[in-house]
Amino acid sequence: MRHTSFGRTGLSVSRLCLGTMTFGVQCDQPLSFDIMDTAVDHGIDFFDTADVYPSGGDLATVGLTEEIVGNWMAMRGSRDDIVLATKCVGVMGEQRWQRGASRKHIMDAVDASLRRLQTDYIDLYQLHSFDPRTPQEESMSALDDLVRMGKVRYLGCSNHAAWQLARANGIAAAAGLKRFDCVQPRYSLLFRSYEQDLFPLCELDDIAVIPYNPLAGGLLSGKHSLDDGPAENTRFSLGTAADRYQERYWQQAEFATVEALRPIAAEAGISMVTLANAWVLDQPAVTSPIIGASTPEQLADAVAAVDVTLDDDLRQRLDELTAGYKHAPWR
Repeated sequence: MRHTSFGRTGLSVSRLCLGTMTFGVQCDQPLSFDIMDTAVDHGIDFFDTADVYPSGGDLATVGLTEEIVGNWMAMRGSRDDIVLATKCVGVMGEQRWQRGASRKHIMDAVDASLRRLQTDYIDLYQLHSFDPRTPQEESMSALDDLVRMGKVRYLGCSNHAAWQLARANGIAAAAGLKRFDCVQPRYSLLFRSYEQDLFPLCELDDIAVIPYNPLAGGLLSGKHSLDDGPAENTRFSLGTAADRYQERYWQQAEFATVEALRPIAAEAGISMVTLANAWVLDQPAVTSPIIGASTPEQLADAVAAVDVTLDDDLRQRLDELTAGYKHAPWR
């Protein structure tokens, strides 16, 4: 496994980050433990989770993924061997203040995450999405306090547009607060909209980019069939996540692109999973793609991408084939 600098910080992270949103619904605790063990065996030391996970769950399951990750770290004694990232903002309860980026919710959420994760610090704490109801000044001040209190070491955000990230960091700079050193956007061969503005901003300001969905929810693995419909126990059929993932990717055009990619991967002598992850890793702005798994065996093809070098011809073919997704609707 290779490692890389985390934006402008002094932190170094593995070139792949293990996403954990499958832990708790798709994967029970023993299977989740096997996936984390296998990730570590592959050299992955950067894990990402969130307080609202697992994906596909509801208010009865929020926090379960963090509990599983916390149990694994406690049983393996591995906390100090992992760069641990988690997120807040999502709905965690029935009360109106149990969501969003208010000072109250951020403070409540971080303490709850620390308890579930069985740790006294979080390496990377992220706002899971932009909260239009809360002034960014309030959110950035609360997050800065968490760093100064020692509960959090670095700050990041997810699902933020370029202007939202730029404004937040402008507020932080003007007030002498800690800035967002990382952004977590959705990004793959089937969704490239952020190349237009977010990625140039991150390259200019040396902000780490840890994109999620590099396989477009698994569609780029090539295992799905439009005619057969979503397979059971996948993101396209699982609980509350199914509608979102079907809206994003379960479209005729996306399936046609996947079929066009199939012979390209075969010609390159690699799996479609390896090809899709290698392309994301090849993008200059990208720090560590977040890879997910529902079995330990699925990690091997993703890890293989770290050692793949795309030549100019292959890079151009992939760019031309998926150029339309640079302006794809923000589904």
